[in-house]
Amino acid sequence: MPTAAQLLAKYPTATAWSFGDSPKLADELAALVLSGKKTATCSAMQACIQENALPVVGAISIILDGRGKPVCAIRTLVTRLLRFNEVTESLARKEGEGDLSLAHWQKEHQRFFSREGTWSAEMELVFEEFALIERF
Repeated sequence: MPTAAQLLAKYPTATAWSFGDSPKLADELAALVLSGKKTATCSAMQACIQENALPVVGAISIILDGRGKPVCAIRTLVTRLLRFNEVTESLARKEGEGDLSLAHWQKEHQRFFSREGTWSAEMELVFEEFALIERF
């Protein structure tokens, strides 16, 4: 596994972060990226603004597991701004979770955004599609 210094040398503008809001969820979602099932993610626009973390097309992210260890690098390919209730079945499927259905996506994301304190059916989301560029 590369060291932090090696990753910074290779990807000097990359940001490092994990999916989800728990070590268990970070591990599960990182595994979906590594398997090729997860090629998208979304965030509450409100959270992106508060954290000054709007995704940028072409940017590289180092994905961390639940223990904070780097597992892969991804590159942002597409970003979309849409409301929670505008997410389609095909977009939900790109997140690679559960049975890949819109109903599953809605249920699990409502839970997540409720824990975060941002959920509403009309909330704005930043939907990001990405490509896996390196496994660590």
